Amino acid sequence: MFFFPILDKNVNGIQLPVLYTKGFASSWDTGEFITVKITPVYSLLIANITLVLLCFINIFNYRKRVFQKRFAVVSIILIGGFSFWCSVYAKKLPGGIEGASYGIGAYLPTLAILFIVLAIFGINKDERLIRSAERLR
Repeated sequence: MFFFPILDKNVNGIQLPVLYTKGFASSWDTGEFITVKITPVYSLLIANITLVLLCFINIFNYRKRVFQKRFAVVSIILIGGFSFWCSVYAKKLPGGIEGASYGIGAYLPTLAILFIVLAIFGINKDERLIRSAERLR
């Protein structure tokens, strides 16, 4: 999400990346040259870095499977909130989101949620395997 645009906007036939997690285009001049003023959004950037770190930390909680599942559910909720927060910033763009197309960064939170759900299924599978191994003892 750091490097991929969330929204692109077509201005005078040129596709401009408008919204990143590190900032958004607040104005542009449609004269002879197109000037894009990027206003940094540090709160989105910090939230994005925090989510990445939380998901990365959760990988190393493999010995505490119950905690890891709860943490994964919390991560899903936080990613959903982050996506909503990005949409709020997208509506603040000049001209709104009319005529804007979604970039690859708009789909990455959905992909992250999918992978977290797959991880929860894997954690449940590990728990069943451990229970069955304990029964055999």
